[in-house]
Amino acid sequence: MIQITNEDNMLLMARYEDNYFDLAIVDPPYGIGAGSTSFKSGTRKKADFFRENDWDNAIPKKEYFDELFRVSKNQIIWGANYMVEFLPQSKGWIFWDKKTGDNSYGDGELAFTSFDKALKKYDRYWSGANAKEKGSLDRVHPTQKPISLYEFLLMNYANEGDKILDTHLGSGSIALACHNLKFDLVACELDKDYFEASLKRLKEHQQQLTMF
Repeated sequence: MIQITNEDNMLLMARYEDNYFDLAIVDPPYGIGAGSTSFKSGTRKKADFFRENDWDNAIPKKEYFDELFRVSKNQIIWGANYMVEFLPQSKGWIFWDKKTGDNSYGDGELAFTSFDKALKKYDRYWSGANAKEKGSLDRVHPTQKPISLYEFLLMNYANEGDKILDTHLGSGSIALACHNLKFDLVACELDKDYFEASLKRLKEHQQQLTMF
């Protein structure tokens, strides 16, 4: 079952008991201004998902991380290199190699994990026109991640029957991955427009799968 709500993540987590979720996979704000239209490079065309807002002006506060660690047994946190002050030490980091080439973009993204595992690398070209997956809809969020990335995380870090939490749904890629791999997901998105776009994306993905 996939449950998606349009609400503040602190309100969502407050409803759940300690360690209710087996795994939280979250992509919180990095505090780098990705919600601003000025975040676009000159090579990107203006798109609806690049509307001016302040959702990425700062990383979450300590209270968010305290609550996240309370309600989940294990965690995968994207952009954790921007928020190490709130995280325990870990050797089980993940590096997503975006293979962006020789340009001003970062070579990839880092994720903290609570697992006692060696660092893992995921390769997926994700830049410009290539930031889209075969058969998928156009991008709906400026920091949208590929469905296949979340499938990689679920296959390598989750167990059958695990309950998954996402506190920053964004484009909803994790919801599509959970649907594909049959994981239960509870997720929320505060921005109403992104919430509605992710919900639409999930419904259309589900309808496409029923046609085959």
